[in-house]
This record gives sequence, structure tokens and C-alpha cells, in this order.
Amino acid sequence: MRITVLLGGSSSERDVSLASGLRIAQALRARGHDVTSLDTARGVITLDAERTMLERGVMKTAPPDLAELAEITRTSLSLGTRAEVCEADVLFLALHGGQGEDGTVQALLDVTGVPYTGSGHLASALAMDKDLSKKLFRAAGVGTADWIMTDAIGAGASADVVRASLEFPVIVKPSREGSTVGLTLVRESHELAGAIALAARYDNEVMVERFIEGRELTVSVLGGDALPVVEIIPVHEIYDYECKYTKGMAVEEVPARLSPAATAEVQRQALEAFRALKLGGYGRLDFRMTRAGAFFCLEANTLPGMTELSLFPQAAAAAGLDFGSMCERIVNLALEKPSAKSDAAAAGHPGG
Repeated sequence: MRITVLLGGSSSERDVSLASGLRIAQALRARGHDVTSLDTARGVITLDAERTMLERGVMKTAPPDLAELAEITRTSLSLGTRAEVCEADVLFLALHGGQGEDGTVQALLDVTGVPYTGSGHLASALAMDKDLSKKLFRAAGVGTADWIMTDAIGAGASADVVRASLEFPVIVKPSREGSTVGLTLVRESHELAGAIALAARYDNEVMVERFIEGRELTVSVLGGDALPVVEIIPVHEIYDYECKYTKGMAVEEVPARLSPAATAEVQRQALEAFRALKLGGYGRLDFRMTRAGAFFCLEANTLPGMTELSLFPQAAAAAGLDFGSMCERIVNLALEKPSAKSDAAAAGHPGG
């Protein structure tokens, strides 16, 4: 099968995407597929370049700076005309954050008619917008922490307002970012303005959310099934970028040490959240669990990381799927979706 892995891109999660995508490409190639790695910002990555990048490693302890990302964005590719896209049997999306995960790329690919992994453009956009996704969680009966929205200058989110409506501590984060980029745990009122300013560097909408003390859990969903629950125990107080992508900075327990009833409940809520956002194929839902046993869904990840330290592959392994089998299962789920080529033809667009 001809598979093009889309990776890299111009979001703050570019390095994570490169690490995920290269690993996916190797795994699918080892299973006999004809695989091309296409960095959506820089072009095709040759096999020699893949090997070099994997040997040297692409992950750093912090995301790329905004100036570097702006330059990468300026030179990004036009995917709709690329032969690596239009002539593939299926596209494996290993993009994280930005246009790769907010529905923009998915909408473009719908026009090309080439099947792709993961959720469609609407579901991707809903999941990326944390404000909208939390509203849909609430409507579906899924627990989520109270929150208020603000802008770069903190309109409507003064320290007094936050103290009265949420109480400190709070989490301040960009509404449409991932990997805890631009996120701050704010314990004191004097820290609020700086945290909002940091988050606003990444998005013009900022979320101020009640901090839920407790255990960090995540539930991966594959083909409509909830995989074993993973508990994350980070070195830092929160599971930040460094803890996520630096070996030894977090311990993952899978399956999590929960009672059968608690396991069933958090998996149930994860599936409800997955359906509420109209997600497809696979995804991951992140939760906090209080000492009293209540679950609060933090967010949905439509294209979970696939690095050596990532959580989705660990959950799949606990369910009996090695990395290559898991990647192939995700590809097959993309091919089982209603034909994108038929949809494109019906709309008067040329297929791939």
C-alpha cells in the first residue's frame, strides 16, 4: 500500500510531530508498505535524512520559538497539489497542533479525496477549541472543570473575578494549543497577568480553568473501543512539555491502579466525550481524578503523539497491540470510513 505520512509542519508541536511521524513511517515500512515521509513545511524527507534524524533525535526540552515557527510557516507547502498526497492510497496524519490538528488540513484533504487517518475537519476543529469542547462535554454529561475565557489583556478575568468564580489555583492556557505549550499553573493572584500574556502569545483566546488536584489519567480510544487507562506521574507538579518528552521525567503506569468500577467509569466518560466531539478512528482523552473519585475531562487529542514516550502506544501495547500493528490498525480504520473520493466527486471536485 502507498502510504504518505504527513509530519513536521509549522506548529509549536513541530518537533513532537517529527518524532511521531518518523517512528510511524519506519513501522509501516517494516510491515511491507511503500511509505513516504512528507514534512508539510519542508518537503519529502529522504530515507538517509530519516535515519540521521532518528539517530540524533529531534525532541528538545522546549518547543521551537515563535520566530522560528513564523519562518517555517512562511515557506510551508501547498499540499493539495503534491503528488505524494494525491497519489497515495492513504495519508497517515502525524501532525500535532496548528493547522494539522485544527481541521484545516483535514478540510483540504477532503477535497483531494484521499483517505486520511483520524477525525474529520469538523471534529478536529471542535476538539482543538478547548472552550467549545468543554461545552460539548458538559452537554454529554462528561465532567469537566469550571472555566472562563479571556483575551490577551485579561478582559473579564481579573484576579478578583477569578477568585470569586473559580478560586485559585487555576490553569491558564491557550484555547487552541497542545502539549501544554503556553500553559501555567497559577497559585497566586499576582501571577495571573503574566500567565495570560504568555498564553496569548500562542492564541488570541485564553482559558482560565479551575485546577483539579488529583491524579493524572488518560484514556485512548481505538476504533470505538477504550484501551487500558494510563496514569501519569510527572516529576514536575504538572505534566508539562519537558515531562512529556524527556526520558525519566515521568512514570506511566498502565493499566492504572484503579478499581474495576473507577476504570469502567473513566472509560465510559472517555467514550462519551469521543462521541460528543464526533471524533473518528482514534484519539485520546485526558482526565484528572480527585481524591473523592470524581473525574474531570481536560481535553481531547485527535492526533495523539506516537513518540517513544507517548501514551497512546503504551495503552495499545497493554491491549496486546505492538507499535506496527497499532499503526496498521489506524490505517485500516481510515480506509473503512465512507469514501472521501466519492464525496469529492459528488461535490464536483477531482479525486486523487
